[in-house]
Amino acid sequence: MSQTVDRALSILPLLAEGTADLGQVADRLGVHKSTALRLLRTLHEHGMVYRQSDQRYRLGARLIALAQEAMENLDIREIAHPHLVRLNESCGHTVHLAVYEEDEVLYIDKVESRYPVRMYSRIGKPVAITVAAVAKLLLADLPEHERRPLAEKLDYPIYTARSTPNPEAFLRELAKVREQGWATDLGGHEESINCVAAPIRGADGRVVAAMSVSAPNVVVTADELLTLLPLVRRTADDISGEYSGRNSAKGTA
Repeated sequence: MSQTVDRALSILPLLAEGTADLGQVADRLGVHKSTALRLLRTLHEHGMVYRQSDQRYRLGARLIALAQEAMENLDIREIAHPHLVRLNESCGHTVHLAVYEEDEVLYIDKVESRYPVRMYSRIGKPVAITVAAVAKLLLADLPEHERRPLAEKLDYPIYTARSTPNPEAFLRELAKVREQGWATDLGGHEESINCVAAPIRGADGRVVAAMSVSAPNVVVTADELLTLLPLVRRTADDISGEYSGRNSAKGTA
């Protein structure tokens, strides 16, 4: 039964990449077409996949609806979104909201830049955990007994010359972030992209999410982006206050 469930769930990421026919699904799973067909029929019955008139399969409307419902039930996203929009209206740059779940840092909201040059990032996608400013904030808040083992098991891809190279460097960066209460990614993931981020805290003071402002060098320099840090931190504090119930929502613009 567990193998059947595993195979069925493996179909969904494939279809998220685009439509696929029965043969492609069978090849990806490494099973006979008859097995793939049974799995697809079950997923189809539950609305998770849809068979088109050309006999290709795509993700079903039910799955999309469930994903949207789950996103809407993330309270922090609902509370934070109006603040993120106001921050975006004020500065014009891309604004992200991220959370830490099961050893991954995921974007759960994004407000696009008003400028023509856009960032390639998507809601629901993991961030580059060893370099992203939001990831540094979320991991820096972990207790020491969780922080070090996590740092030691991560991979450290060298995206640019500024990427974090190893666990010890990462732990030093997390200690710095923990002390100062904010984080940056200045060309660590992409040479041309800079980012400043601030933590969102719950009633117990723990970091429940992190928000950031990002922009390419062709729009603003790293030094210019850093001048927005006070505004980013005020926005995060406003979201924290509303989320924790310490104060009512306040504008940041």
